[in-house]
Amino acid sequence: MTKTNNAANSAPAADTSASINQSTDLNFDVIIVGSGAAGLTLALSLPSHLRVAVMAKAPLTEASTYYAQGGVAAVLDETDSTENHIEDTLIAGAGLCHRDAVAFTVEGGRAAVDFLLKQGVRFTLDEEEQLHLTREGGHSHRRIIHAADATGIAISTTLIRQVKKRTNVAILTNHAAVDVITSDKLGLGGKNHVVGLYALDMTTNKVKSFQTRFIALACGGASKSYLYTSNPDIATGDGIAMAWRAGCRVANMEFNQFHPTCLYHPEARSFLITEAMRGEGAYLRLPNGERFMPRFDERAELAPRDIVARAIDYEMKRLGARHLYLDISHRPADFVKGHFPMLYERLLELGINITKDQIPVVPAAHYTCGGVMVDLNSETDISGLYAIGETSFTGLHGANRMASNSLLECFVFGASAARHITQKLLEQDVEPNLVEVPRWDDSRVQNPDEDVVILHNWEELRHFMWNYVGIVRTTKRLERALNRIQMLKHEIEEYYSSYIMSKNLIELRNLALVSEMIVRCALQRKESRGLHYTLDYPELSTEIKDSILIPPDFTAG
Repeated sequence: MTKTNNAANSAPAADTSASINQSTDLNFDVIIVGSGAAGLTLALSLPSHLRVAVMAKAPLTEASTYYAQGGVAAVLDETDSTENHIEDTLIAGAGLCHRDAVAFTVEGGRAAVDFLLKQGVRFTLDEEEQLHLTREGGHSHRRIIHAADATGIAISTTLIRQVKKRTNVAILTNHAAVDVITSDKLGLGGKNHVVGLYALDMTTNKVKSFQTRFIALACGGASKSYLYTSNPDIATGDGIAMAWRAGCRVANMEFNQFHPTCLYHPEARSFLITEAMRGEGAYLRLPNGERFMPRFDERAELAPRDIVARAIDYEMKRLGARHLYLDISHRPADFVKGHFPMLYERLLELGINITKDQIPVVPAAHYTCGGVMVDLNSETDISGLYAIGETSFTGLHGANRMASNSLLECFVFGASAARHITQKLLEQDVEPNLVEVPRWDDSRVQNPDEDVVILHNWEELRHFMWNYVGIVRTTKRLERALNRIQMLKHEIEEYYSSYIMSKNLIELRNLALVSEMIVRCALQRKESRGLHYTLDYPELSTEIKDSILIPPDFTAG
């Protein structure tokens, strides 16, 4: 429960770029929460006269973008076409993709690549000094541009370098966003719109009150709801939870993509083995060396991720195996080292020579296909509040994200949000003055005496989400998970209202909320489609619809 009074907070900003006066108040035209591809694209696409803040819980590189090994899907080859890319996406999405969103994203592919090249991203080139294109699961053509097997690092470091050059952009690291402040929450009347943001400054352990005209939630997904995940620790569903509490609709949270091949090794948690390896001919094998994917799908290792992950899960349970294997040792050693240099070196450090050895792998929670409902401008149900990237539900992914479409979505919708914000300012379709927001009131809270409660609840939540709401589900398991989540939420809210704010508490509160959304969406869907597979409803329904959750304080229009 948030307790506030009417005094404005004028605490100084922290960790800002040189152009921002350190003694200034906390007023911005645009606040971007998150430092991945989506948020940084928006920051770089906004007019330079706007005062912009990029807020992150951790160093700017600690975002899912940095860890992406695959690439960016775009139609660049003359044998390919946007219609091919659209159809591939629609097929992978199992009937739930919104065709307008798919077309909008795919058609923005070339502009997105041009944007990245202009920023200075160094992609891998072929023998003719053209962008090298690889192929991944679900794609009918080679259309994935990449920087060897470390595309995320190349994109993240380049965009961060460019953002740091922008004199109008303040970089606020070690700031954990708590909640969006809207005009409705303050009882101001009129059309509901964004007025500010509460955020915990982890260097001072104080909650600050920011004033702004626009907020973009680009915080990534909610894969840390699960015990095993390929995502960094920041992926705690913060943007989705904040948007819901502000009054935004959320959709299709039941579609959690489990990456089929996460490294199974005690010294390397959450280390992803790129899908591009299967695109370049790697085989999945049982402990006895047998290939098994041809038994599950005619596309074998190149089937969409949900099919591959479910096949691995099935075989692991059938055999009682802790992991299976990915094998590219049949390809020439120079080819393997040239295409996957980072993987080769990292796995060699762990005693695995991928030119000779099989790689032990398990599925892991990887991508949240649902999220905050937005339009093609990335705007949510609340004026001035945007959601971009994995935080959002654009309609692109449907029931299953196709490989390398997610980075493309970040660039296309980040640019779209920038255009929309710029247009609203030109048309003066925004409040002319910043609204004074209440200061965060922590006068009646105390220091926690049992931080172990947060750790215990976090671990319990992730364990039963993995066991009850994982790759294969049942109604009974989902109902059991929902009951336990509601009990945890009650405990967390009591703790939240009584004790001083902390990053762990913020994340636990958000994880419990998004976990509940995942379960409620899963219970709505009486069928098995894409990433949602339930033993109680193994067939496809004839009715095709999104699973939409509406918050209690939702106001249409």
